[in-house]
Amino acid sequence: MTKNKKVNNVSFYNSRLTSIISIALVLFLLGMIFLMGLLGNRLSAYVKENISFSIVLKDNLKEAEIKRMQKRLDDRVYIKSTEYISKEQAAKELEEELGESPETFLGFNPLQASIEVKLHSAYANPDSLAVIEREIKTYTSVSDLLYRKDMMEMVHTNMTRISIILLILAAMLMIISFVLIGNTIRLLIYSKRFLIHTMRLVGATSAFIRVPFIRYNVVSGILAAILAILMLTGSLYYLQIELDGFIQLLDTTTLLLVFIMVLVVGILLSVIATTFAVNKYLRMGGDKMYYI
Repeated sequence: MTKNKKVNNVSFYNSRLTSIISIALVLFLLGMIFLMGLLGNRLSAYVKENISFSIVLKDNLKEAEIKRMQKRLDDRVYIKSTEYISKEQAAKELEEELGESPETFLGFNPLQASIEVKLHSAYANPDSLAVIEREIKTYTSVSDLLYRKDMMEMVHTNMTRISIILLILAAMLMIISFVLIGNTIRLLIYSKRFLIHTMRLVGATSAFIRVPFIRYNVVSGILAAILAILMLTGSLYYLQIELDGFIQLLDTTTLLLVFIMVLVVGILLSVIATTFAVNKYLRMGGDKMYYI
């Protein structure tokens, strides 16, 4: 009798360990999708906010006019930062690129003063840029506005495409996660189907029968989530070693958000899957339990 009890205990703990590991692997994959989504948004914002455009100024503008215009631009909600580049500074930068000053072979400085503008990521898209371009060109001090329209459109299109792909992957993985976790929990509850039937016979309510199973599997979900978080932390540490500066794209708030999402999903999926699995046996007649 004692030997059988030990075998049953070992089998019980093995099945629970298998369940926790299975759920943890699924939550780990979900966590990676969450991280990629958040990293994609961060990377998109970083790229968009570092693509600048030049407002070419008219010649012979006074310094006071330039400063007044720069302040006016800085006050705009869509502008992140501005930098004034004088004709002399522009010539020096061109000399560094070409290795020779344009004045040496032209006899004069052909460049114009400009203001380099960087936008907030929310406004760095083709539609907003068209509106911003029209507004800036109404300024009397502006000679022209130069920016890589094709690059802006390419970045916006690619980032939108990546976001859609990640969203589809997350949705698919959520469905797969629910099925896998549901099957794992269903196998655990399968061995207790006759206990559920007995409890029903003695008058126990459905809620009373469900609660112990939900509590048990919520604990398993929490343990699986903790294991998944440890795996995510290890993966991020490895990526930081392989890709120097990778961790700078993340901050503590983002990491905590992902970890909390993994924990919440682990608990929610465990509760939902357990409820469905227990309900199946609550609705099943005692005679049918022998044939499943």
